[in-house]
Amino acid sequence: MNTVEFTLKHEHIALCDLLKVSGLANSGAQGKHLVAEGKVKVDRIAETRKSAKIRAGQTVECSGTLINVLAP
Repeated sequence: MNTVEFTLKHEHIALCDLLKVSGLANSGAQGKHLVAEGKVKVDRIAETRKSAKIRAGQTVECSGTLINVLAP
């Protein structure tokens, strides 16, 4: 599994936006589609909320990539 570190610019980021800026989705819409299909996990639990607020210390898994979210 590939691991990527993402540093927040603010207190949180929407899940679909995180997928887009980390390169796992080509657009926010594609990110929402990945979430809707159940292909995304937050802290090892499947996440179905497309705009879930992702905060520092959380991990996001999608398409064989693990994103470690870091504080600003």
